[in-house]
Amino acid sequence: MLKIYQQTIKNPITFKGVGLHSGRESEIKLIPSESKGIVFKRIDLKKNNIIPANYKNVTSARLCTTLENEFGIKVSTVEHLLAALYISEIDNLIIEVNGEEIPIMDGSAKEFLDILEKTEIKILSRKRNYLKVLNKIELKDGKRSISIEPSEHSFEVEFKLNYKNSIIGDQTNYVNFQSDDLKEVIESRTFCLYDDIEKIKKVGLAKGGSLENAIVVNDKEILNKGGLRNNKEFVNHKILDLSGDFFLSGFRIIGKVRCDQGGHELTNKFLRKVLKSKSFLLSADLQDPIFPKSRSDQSIKIAVNA
Repeated sequence: MLKIYQQTIKNPITFKGVGLHSGRESEIKLIPSESKGIVFKRIDLKKNNIIPANYKNVTSARLCTTLENEFGIKVSTVEHLLAALYISEIDNLIIEVNGEEIPIMDGSAKEFLDILEKTEIKILSRKRNYLKVLNKIELKDGKRSISIEPSEHSFEVEFKLNYKNSIIGDQTNYVNFQSDDLKEVIESRTFCLYDDIEKIKKVGLAKGGSLENAIVVNDKEILNKGGLRNNKEFVNHKILDLSGDFFLSGFRIIGKVRCDQGGHELTNKFLRKVLKSKSFLLSADLQDPIFPKSRSDQSIKIAVNA
């Protein structure tokens, strides 16, 4: 069910782990906030250390999503945490981090959600802003494509994945974030091909990667003990990434996304296109005719985005 009011957590939460790409120990502290959305704060720096979680601040989408403020201060690998916050219905938060990268944990959003689901939530007086798509918007980039079209009251994602590797192969899944059980999306880990590991490390990435935080596929073998957590773990992880990247829009988006061969870079390009479009309404009124009447007992004015 769509919620009327914004939410935060009641008490701070701390997570510790290694950075996937930096290989350094990382600690984050989630601190309740009543406004300004999701904001990262680099506590290892004394000034210019605030980085709003906004699609406009994405400066790199190579193997992860990196945010950077106007002073060149960065925080990377934010997508799994943002997906966890989206799924747990958190709208406002200050995220203190003691370095340049969010800990990768087990490579999914599971460890974040395990704690967030046990945390007391504070309902705020500020109403939540929804962005409801009215017409189809599409972006094509070679063989890759992504589109969004109207949905009644849900954020839905259909993702197609195609790899030459026989284990990953062709996978497609559809998820409704408002009505489906999200367990398999939440638990799905990041992945890579064994043959690509050295290439990735040569460019200074994946220094903290291991079988504890990523699925590694070597030809026709999964190297992780226990194999996959679910039959569609590869495509489900892509759906998880997309939900985290979409949360950078600053809204709860109502629409059906179809993505073929996408990733962080394509998603960010698409968000920039969508948010420049006039093909949606910006609204916090869940009783307005653009939303099902049963979704809310509140009423406020609709604002048309220009």
